[in-house]
Amino acid sequence: MARKTLPAALIAVGLLIGYMIWHGSHAPANAVTTAHQSPSALASNDYPQPAPRFYGSNSDWINTGGKALRISQLASQHKVVLVDFWEYTCVNCLRTLPYLREWNKRYAKDGLVIVGIHTPEFRFAHKYANVLQAAKRLQITWPVLVDSSYKNWNAWQGMEGFWPRDYLINSKGNVIEDHAGEGGYGHTEKMIQNLLLQIHPGLKLPPILAPIHSADKPGARCFPMTPETYCGQRGFQSGVLANIVNWQPGQTLQLPQPTTPLQDGVVYPVGNWITEPESLRHAMRTTTLSDRILLRYHAITLNAVIKPAGSKPYRVYILQDNRPVPVADKGPDLHYTAQGQSYILVNQPRMYSIIKNAQYGSHILTMASRSPDFDLYSFTFTSCEE
Repeated sequence: MARKTLPAALIAVGLLIGYMIWHGSHAPANAVTTAHQSPSALASNDYPQPAPRFYGSNSDWINTGGKALRISQLASQHKVVLVDFWEYTCVNCLRTLPYLREWNKRYAKDGLVIVGIHTPEFRFAHKYANVLQAAKRLQITWPVLVDSSYKNWNAWQGMEGFWPRDYLINSKGNVIEDHAGEGGYGHTEKMIQNLLLQIHPGLKLPPILAPIHSADKPGARCFPMTPETYCGQRGFQSGVLANIVNWQPGQTLQLPQPTTPLQDGVVYPVGNWITEPESLRHAMRTTTLSDRILLRYHAITLNAVIKPAGSKPYRVYILQDNRPVPVADKGPDLHYTAQGQSYILVNQPRMYSIIKNAQYGSHILTMASRSPDFDLYSFTFTSCEE
């Protein structure tokens, strides 16, 4: 995955562009700067140390009955706390959710409290209603703090921040360790069990959960993959938007078909497009599918973050290597018409899982929609065999 800058939604408050490769996590290259800067972040690897407070009012919480949680309150109740920084369009965060669900099911009755802190990457993910909708869709039943001001990110992570990142807090309110990115699930669960045993000696505990994803098993094969690719200003500044010479927000462009071979990891918009700060948006309603997005990539899975710019759902038709996606290579969000066309139905601002190839390889993706509401933010990839 890409080690990257903070969300483009923070352009107005200062944002450093650029990214580096980092497997299994998202990471900003610089800390958030806001008008209400939180105290210095935790010092990694200097544990135990007191956990920072949670920043937010009652209305910023989900799954708490409208009440804000406090670290001191949880410590007074002798709770073990796992704080999970996540973002609902982040592929790495989504891959950790099955483990969090199972730990919540196994250990909540014994004193584990999972607290998800949702710090947004894109502007639409600042909206409480969108996070609430995502939490319901993703079957997240534990408390979630909507951190749209980035105060919690600053207080806990600062310049060394990642999506996802988990912090374990003992029953005294002290952080004892943290883990950035995917993986390490067996170790984390063992630490949860050890902390629970400190509260309840003799507690009967289940065996450590077996890897849920095949890619998490020891010896799983992972291949090189195309880096995370952005379709707005970050994409232009990192050189992955073809055809666009001078990027300005809100300009409508008519872009030609490329005449040279496609470069891997470069987005080629063809036809009529509007350059938005975080996205490329289709510029008009059309009767044909001539306006399209082209992308050469190498990976097993391909995902795209897409938003409905209007209120009506719409279809985005998908081709892989200039033909409908074979059923063997379809992702969970891909559908087919009676005529065999492959498409996704965009009805929420979220990450859509489009391609899950049966075999690793290099492919050309084509995306096209007749709707002027087609608003494309980014592509992410995975490359480990399931």
